[in-house]
Amino acid sequence: MGSIEKPLAGKRIVVTRAPEQARDLARTLEQLGAEVFLLPMISFAPPEDWKALDEQLRQIDSFDAILFLSRNAVRYLFDRCAQLGIQCGKPRFANRFIGAVGPATARALEQGGIRVNYVAGKGTAEALASELGPALAGRRVLVPRSDRGDALVLQALRATGAEVTEVTAYRTTTAAADPDVLARIEGGGVDAIVFASPSTVHSFSSAIGRSGLGALAARVPFVAIGPTTAAAIRRSGAQVKIEAEESSVSGIARALVQHFAYRSTPAGYP
Repeated sequence: MGSIEKPLAGKRIVVTRAPEQARDLARTLEQLGAEVFLLPMISFAPPEDWKALDEQLRQIDSFDAILFLSRNAVRYLFDRCAQLGIQCGKPRFANRFIGAVGPATARALEQGGIRVNYVAGKGTAEALASELGPALAGRRVLVPRSDRGDALVLQALRATGAEVTEVTAYRTTTAAADPDVLARIEGGGVDAIVFASPSTVHSFSSAIGRSGLGALAARVPFVAIGPTTAAAIRRSGAQVKIEAEESSVSGIARALVQHFAYRSTPAGYP
């Protein structure tokens, strides 16, 4: 196939997502011609103590709305429901307003038998809070989330008058970086590095060393899935060369294709 069918042909792209989250992105980039190197910088685990989540699950009927900020929140909440013998699909969730951060999270909920009432337009937790804020004023809202979740989302919801209860549904842990992929990155053997959460940025920064992160980003384009991740990269002292307009696999792929298409044309013009 020609370059039109394989616009990322010859590009070597590092994906820092956890393995279970990286598959779809890696497959999409490979279909576009890229050579993908997986460098999982985080992994996921159940909470160290289920007590807080269990308490909220047993009184789920007291909430007006439940907001899911990731597929992992869905996965771990469903798993815990099964362990407790609690029905988390119909009919218990039928009368709750269900919000999802993006299409992938919405699909995970629907596969579990839960009808999704709202999906964030831009695929970010901030967008979900902003878009739903007025409708949730005065409502009791449950937010099952990671132990490393962004507090700004909760602040935004509470600022609208929502009565928000956050609960840890899973933990985000640091994964050991593959030394071979790190060596390839440090040796200049990649064309872009994709980050899909602040946690991956922090873990990667620890592996590389904060002092070297800015220099690396000047040589190799850092790709952010959205504004929250982009902000985390900048706070780490590095620049963001590529930011997806839509926080999704397709959004990342489009941003990469556009970036390399722009760079490959004379004077940078398409």
